[in-house]
Amino acid sequence: MNKVTVEALKEYGFSAVALPEPEREITGVYIGDLLSWVMGRAKSGDAWITIMSNINVLAVASLADTACVIAAEGVEITEDIAKSAVEKGINILSFSGSAYDAAVLLYELL
Repeated sequence: MNKVTVEALKEYGFSAVALPEPEREITGVYIGDLLSWVMGRAKSGDAWITIMSNINVLAVASLADTACVIAAEGVEITEDIAKSAVEKGINILSFSGSAYDAAVLLYELL
């Protein structure tokens, strides 16, 4: 498995929304939109791919200790959520492609 940092994803079509911990290593991938489901199944170090964009995403990402949240399908993260993510140490990236495309790209990188 290759070492992939959150910041390195910018080279592959992911855009930085909030990167308070750019050197955080990604060790896996989890895709899901049901927050309670993600809370119990995402692993520490996962890149969590979702289309959710509300403030609760930050709480789930913190509890699951994900390396980053990837807002797929061009979902926009508001400025107030991005600011809160920086304060809480949660990396957020956006991706214009589908969750599937993001996962395939991450699979190839890892």
